[in-house]
Amino acid sequence: MLNKKIFDNLKKDYYYFNQSRREVIGRSSDALHKSKISIFTMHRGQLKEAGIILKEVEKALTSLEPVFKKSLGLRYEGSYKAALEEYVEAKMLYKIISEKQLTLIKEVKVDFDSYLAGLCDTTGELVRLAIKEATNGNVKEVENIKEIITDIMGELVEFNLTSYLRTKYDQAKGNLRKIEQMVYEIKLRH
Repeated sequence: MLNKKIFDNLKKDYYYFNQSRREVIGRSSDALHKSKISIFTMHRGQLKEAGIILKEVEKALTSLEPVFKKSLGLRYEGSYKAALEEYVEAKMLYKIISEKQLTLIKEVKVDFDSYLAGLCDTTGELVRLAIKEATNGNVKEVENIKEIITDIMGELVEFNLTSYLRTKYDQAKGNLRKIEQMVYEIKLRH
C-alpha cells in the first residue's frame, strides 16, 4: 500500500524547487545583463551611472539569499554562477577605475570560483580600457593598467587552477601578453 503523503510532500518540494529555480534564473539573467551594461557604461566614462547600475545588481543578487537558504542547490545554478562572475568582473573594474585598487567585495556573497573567474575576466576589460587610453594618448595610464594586470596575474599564478578556471586563467594570460605588446609598441613609437 502506498502512502500518498510521501508523494504529496515530494510534489510540494518539487514544485517549490522549480518555482524557485525559475526565480533564480530570471533575477540572475537580469543581474548579468545589468552587469554588462555597467561595464559598457564605465568604458564610456560614466562612472556614476555605472555605480548606480551595480547597486541594482547587488540588490538583485542579495535578494536571492533567502531562496538559497531554502534550496541550497540553487546557489550553483548555472545562470546564477554566470551572473556572479559578470558582477565580479564589473565590480572589480569599477573599483580599479574609481578607487585605483582592488578591494574585497562585501556587498554580495561570492564563492571563490566565481571570484577567480571574474578576476580573470577583468583583465580583458582592462585591456579594452588600455586601448581606449592609448588611443587618447594617455601612455602613463596604459602603463598603470599593465601593472594592475601584471599584479593580478602574479597572484593568480599562485593557484593551481584546473578545468574551467584554467581556461579563464589562460585567457587572462593572453590579456597580459596583449597589454605587454601594446606597451612595447608604444615605447617603440616614443
